[in-house]
Amino acid sequence: MDRQGDLFESSFWQDVSHGRIYYQPDFLSRIEAVHYFSRLRATLPWHQEHIMMFGRSVLQPRLQAWHGDTAYTYSGLTMRPSPLTPELNELKVRCEAVAPTTFNSVLANLYRNGQDSMGWHQDNEPELGTNPVIASLSLGETRRFVLRNLHCKTQIEYELSPGSLLIMAGELQHHWKHAVPKTAKLKGERINLTFRHIVT
Repeated sequence: MDRQGDLFESSFWQDVSHGRIYYQPDFLSRIEAVHYFSRLRATLPWHQEHIMMFGRSVLQPRLQAWHGDTAYTYSGLTMRPSPLTPELNELKVRCEAVAPTTFNSVLANLYRNGQDSMGWHQDNEPELGTNPVIASLSLGETRRFVLRNLHCKTQIEYELSPGSLLIMAGELQHHWKHAVPKTAKLKGERINLTFRHIVT
């Protein structure tokens, strides 16, 4: 049986130019989203890291935690892994049930307010493989998520609410950038879990 083909038949998948996107706003129930946010906020080893941008070291505008089997390097930063917690493993298994891959790592991002953000980027580091599948699970505050095509500048936007799941697949990381922009609106804390498979 072709598991990948079966998963791609889900009505939550949509085709975009050079890629596929899965979006399910109610992947977790509201009660589940509140529970996991509370547990992860209290138990993950959150810290703020420096990265290299335009030749200089700057603090990232968010907190992070890296969990999984191996280290991960991007923007001059190498993150050493902590083990998957029981909650992270539970959510990993649930994401794998709808994703066309298995995951061995997760980057957790904590956005403390509307000024915390994620700049335009692609998840296309060599250790992510040829066409990486990234599963993005949102908890806490709703935030705007934007994708922009590198060739035609088309944009796709989502309001990622608590419990929503967005998966980027196919060739998307080679042809699109994505970001979580800053906002002047009053925003509470948001946790975003980005599950991925690191090729070792």
